[in-house]
Amino acid sequence: MKTQLFAGLSALMLTGALVPFAEVVRANDVLTGGTPNAVVVQSKAKTKSVLRSGSFVTVEQDHATTGSARIVEENGQRYLEFDGEFDTARGPAVQVVLHNGDSVPVNLTEGDYVYVGDLQSFSGAQRYAIPADIDLADYESVAIWCQEFNVTFGYADI
Repeated sequence: MKTQLFAGLSALMLTGALVPFAEVVRANDVLTGGTPNAVVVQSKAKTKSVLRSGSFVTVEQDHATTGSARIVEENGQRYLEFDGEFDTARGPAVQVVLHNGDSVPVNLTEGDYVYVGDLQSFSGAQRYAIPADIDLADYESVAIWCQEFNVTFGYADI
């Protein structure tokens, strides 16, 4: 049975029939009355569109922030993504926030921003789900902010 499955996969790969995120399953697991050991390819292609993007700039000179950010929509869910070049200073209680201005001051004022999440990593690619109740029209930038000292490390105008 494994030989037949691998033979079917090989044939599909040679014909270019595999699609991104495809899942191969045995037909008799999915279809009633199907031929045993037949191979079915089900596409799990994701639709992803970039809504906004921007590059980080440093606000507090002792807390350099680089890289870029973008907001994407994928299968109805919005995400904030940082690229692999993202890097920021280390600090306690560092958060990711959306700010209502197209530039972000060193010190934030309550009501001018909304919390997205705690910073996952001080460097590298990362992704944050944006709650559905956040109206992106109200926010023009994403900031890396140290809540403990009320200091913005950097922001990207998105």
